[in-house]
Amino acid sequence: MYRVFENFVEQLSASVDAVDLHEAIASAAAGFDFPLFAYFSYPSASGQRPRLISNYPSSWTSHYLQLRYHSHDPVILRGLQGWDTFDWGVDRPRQCLPASQQEILEKAAHFGIRGGLTMSMHDRRGRFAALTFASDQSRPPLLRSLTRYEKALQLVAINFHIHARRQLAEDCVVDGITLTPREFESLKWAARGKSAWDISQILGVSKRTVTFHLENAKAKLGVRTINQGIARLTASRQWRS
Repeated sequence: MYRVFENFVEQLSASVDAVDLHEAIASAAAGFDFPLFAYFSYPSASGQRPRLISNYPSSWTSHYLQLRYHSHDPVILRGLQGWDTFDWGVDRPRQCLPASQQEILEKAAHFGIRGGLTMSMHDRRGRFAALTFASDQSRPPLLRSLTRYEKALQLVAINFHIHARRQLAEDCVVDGITLTPREFESLKWAARGKSAWDISQILGVSKRTVTFHLENAKAKLGVRTINQGIARLTASRQWRS
């Protein structure tokens, strides 16, 4: 288990963007016997979209974000109350939650997200983020895993949060041209050989949305092809930093 944490720290230290963050936390989650993870950064201002780094099924995350489920997701609502580490699951007695909140857990369960451990984090500016390690297991075996790994998972969460806050706050600039976070992420994944469908699975959006962001990135960079956009990206300081 020490090796899992050591490898995670090494990957995290070498990370330069959201792509690297995704790979680092995916490896750590798998090492701790959790097939699923989600890092959720709550929007700091009304009207802004939350940021999500996750390997949840894209059909679920796109639906979740589109309908703004985070505004009444019981996991997020509990995390917003303060620094906390807690387990949750669809098998929890239903009388503990309003019907609308229980419905979100049940919908997530249809996509193999039945329960997990969530670490909520807050900073001095009032910004909130949460890292969840989830599983499709029933609650008894899941709880045994939590008892075994909880302290180590908390360390992973705090380290990941520190790096994610810094990297996600950076400007998405290519040769002096500012892209949106989604345009920037889509282009970076394309630079790693991922297709639009692959990127949609990673970012939790539809393939059509990824294509939209890539086309916008091309237009802003003044190029005609994705490969030309990738060339400008790889030559920029932002990519090499």
